[in-house]
Amino acid sequence: MEVLKTSTMMESIRWGIIGCGNVTEVKSGPAFGLVPDASLVAVMRRDAEKAADYARRHRVGKWYSDAEALIRDPEVNAIYIATPPAFHESYTLSALHAGKPVYVEKPMSISVESCKRMEQASISTGIPLTIAHYRRALPKFLAIQQMLAEKRIGEIATVKISMHLPDQSAAIADPANNWRVQPALSGGGIFYDLAPHQIDLLIFLFGEANHFSGLSYNRAKLYDAEDVVTGMASFAGGILFSGIWCFTSSEACKEDLIEINGTKGKISFSVFAKEVSIVTEQSSEQLLFTPPTHIQQPMIEKVTQYFLGKGPNPCSAAEAIRSFSMMEAFVYGAPIK
Repeated sequence: MEVLKTSTMMESIRWGIIGCGNVTEVKSGPAFGLVPDASLVAVMRRDAEKAADYARRHRVGKWYSDAEALIRDPEVNAIYIATPPAFHESYTLSALHAGKPVYVEKPMSISVESCKRMEQASISTGIPLTIAHYRRALPKFLAIQQMLAEKRIGEIATVKISMHLPDQSAAIADPANNWRVQPALSGGGIFYDLAPHQIDLLIFLFGEANHFSGLSYNRAKLYDAEDVVTGMASFAGGILFSGIWCFTSSEACKEDLIEINGTKGKISFSVFAKEVSIVTEQSSEQLLFTPPTHIQQPMIEKVTQYFLGKGPNPCSAAEAIRSFSMMEAFVYGAPIK
């Protein structure tokens, strides 16, 4: 993995956040001031009153209602973008061209082509870009990666994802005011919000997919986006994947499961819960992983070290584009190149 050259190194990272909404309240925002060699110096939100309130509550010295003003602030030397995905590309390009490294939320943008433009801007400017697929830095998924490396369940044969949520779950309720189900802002429906975590883990654990395709359907017509998605893919070594996501299921069908099946057993877990189950021919084991209070903190520490030239990129644009390409193929029915 790429490590920055000495010429790009900084002594410390002084973060600015563009889009200090709910996701930054606990999951990410506080962590920028808790990791070594970093501080949070400025935040931005279009609503000036909310930006000022966030800065006051989180003890951040500066706030802005204009993203370009934050990007131009000489005290800020790295940008975290946590807006709805439709704005990721424009803010990323602006920050990169201003010479400031970018850590951008998942999904990377609203289309593969947009993601590629972001990647190209990073390449042409020589300024780092990292994508917030932060679960790959959590102890739970590092442990699963290690189990697979140790062949705890033998050779991997198949992987499946099954996700069923009711349409009145917290992630979906009130579609009229939920940007996550407005394709112009999110790229699609709830699939585009939740599946990036799951599909990125496929890339993280099994590498780049060889073939992938899928189908999607707006069954309930509650909003202008797909609410049922299926996908299939193959990975190196003949690993076959199948997945189904349904966001209009009954409570009786509610499920959140990833299952990795090997020649000697299986590993079962949820991306969004604490438990991991390992069943082999000899034993059955349940492990519990409690995530950190600020769930992005392990990833933010890795990103900070990368921007300082002290470590590899924990999730490159190229890796995020691989998972986004799979998402688009699942929704639109054929691989999109």
